Amino acid sequence: MLIGLWIRDVVLIEALDLPIGPGLTALTGETGAGKSIILDALGLATGARAEAALVRQGAALAQATALFAPAPDHPAWALLDEKGLSYDPSEDLVLRRTVSADGRSRAFVNDQATSVGVLRELGALLMEVHGQHETVGLLDTRTHRPLLDAFGQLGAPLARVGEAWKAWRGALARRDELAAAADQAAAEMEELSLRLSELDRLEPREGEEADLAESRAMLGAAEKALSDIASAREAFDGLAPRMAQAVRALDRARERAVHAGAAETGPTVTRLAAATSAIDRALVEAQEAEAAIDGAAEAFDFDPDRLEKTEERLFELRGMARKLNVSVEELPILRVRFAERLRAAETSGEDLKAAEAALAEARATYLAAAEDLSAQRRAAGERLAQAVMSELGPLKLDKARFRTTVETLAPDKSGPHGQDRVAFEISTNPGAPFGELGQIASGGELARLALALKAALAGRAEGAQPLMIFDEVDQGVGGAVADAVGLRLRRLASAAQVLVVTHSPQVAARADAHWRISKAGDAETVRTAVEVLSLSDREEEIARMLAGAQITDAARAAARALMDA
Repeated sequence: MLIGLWIRDVVLIEALDLPIGPGLTALTGETGAGKSIILDALGLATGARAEAALVRQGAALAQATALFAPAPDHPAWALLDEKGLSYDPSEDLVLRRTVSADGRSRAFVNDQATSVGVLRELGALLMEVHGQHETVGLLDTRTHRPLLDAFGQLGAPLARVGEAWKAWRGALARRDELAAAADQAAAEMEELSLRLSELDRLEPREGEEADLAESRAMLGAAEKALSDIASAREAFDGLAPRMAQAVRALDRARERAVHAGAAETGPTVTRLAAATSAIDRALVEAQEAEAAIDGAAEAFDFDPDRLEKTEERLFELRGMARKLNVSVEELPILRVRFAERLRAAETSGEDLKAAEAALAEARATYLAAAEDLSAQRRAAGERLAQAVMSELGPLKLDKARFRTTVETLAPDKSGPHGQDRVAFEISTNPGAPFGELGQIASGGELARLALALKAALAGRAEGAQPLMIFDEVDQGVGGAVADAVGLRLRRLASAAQVLVVTHSPQVAARADAHWRISKAGDAETVRTAVEVLSLSDREEEIARMLAGAQITDAARAAARALMDA
């Protein structure tokens, strides 16, 4: 709902702040008073074309701000998400547009700079304009299908079509994925078989490279250690015979000393005996050390053949890894992957056949749901045509004929909303061909046709309705026809917000709120003013519309009668 319109320096309006309430609001005034300026300002704020002519003479900048209060689930919020604009759904939505005297314009949403295109998209969601010079909404055939679906209350079959479409596209994607995989696998099957056979022969194991590297390091260390032990063992070569020779030599020296008269307990013999004992002990310890060295050598499990085999295995693994452009640790994973791809290639034909069958089933389900929806749309289209036709007579369009066409498109042009192109068509004269609304109907006819269509749709649409603006929908009609226009506008306003620019007292009398647009000034300056009328002021304005310049008591009585009707 539009709750406020702020205008600064637009054409003849210097400054204007308009609070706007629900229901039907009528804008009246003499021709040329500036009623269209109000709509121009609203259009400016919602993305209409900006021109330098909109800037009030003498001003540097024109500005229009529209304040909306959409429901929390209104699609306008989703559009802000899509455009990356911040908002709070509990607060109002502010659309602002400025135009400088040189024609340059800027657009803002909640004080965030944006493009005019975003304002235009938001405006299309928030309001519809039907008038002499422009119609926004009905002329766009893209709006016709949602309107027909709302009228026919086709939410359930539409949801079924959407789900079937989703399933069909999913099945198609799965089929295409399998077909691409099968093609790729077939192309590389020979290569896969060769690489897999190489990996099967090699049988790489997880963590094998680290184990082999450790073994190689240990074996290499053992070889060097044994060399060092051998050097130590060489030091003992010939040591025992030499020490035994030293013992015999000392024994002979002791015997000579005794034969020469030395006492057995004397110092000479004693010392020779001590030397012999020391050598005996050293010989024993040397033999023990030699045995310990031999034991240490035995502790090293060194097999030259094993080292060679370890190095060959490591070289082979690393060579295969380089060949396949992976790490050694990835070889077992790659082996499993190659096996899976080869199995997939071998079974891809069966999988592809199953996917083709699922795709055909999903397509058939979608087409059946879409055909059912199409049939319901055609039935709803006939009902809508009848409902609109019943509204055309009272609106002085009794010679016009309205129809809804539901054209079934090719399956490749279908979508989640079905396979139909829906269009509203009209023939304004007997025998004249049907055609699109904007090509056949005049401005006044189109405005009244829009009113008839909206009246037929009233109460059927789901969710919040946009602001509807009717610009001189009553042009060229009066009396009972004007009264019929007023009644239908009032009916629309019971479920939606409606603004109407009117010269008809019958229409103005049906309004919930009434604005009088006037122009005043002197030879140098002219200004447009907007007055929100009280109940008594409304009576006077409607009397003026009935009587003209001279307002009589009879006109006032007639005005009261219209307002009370």
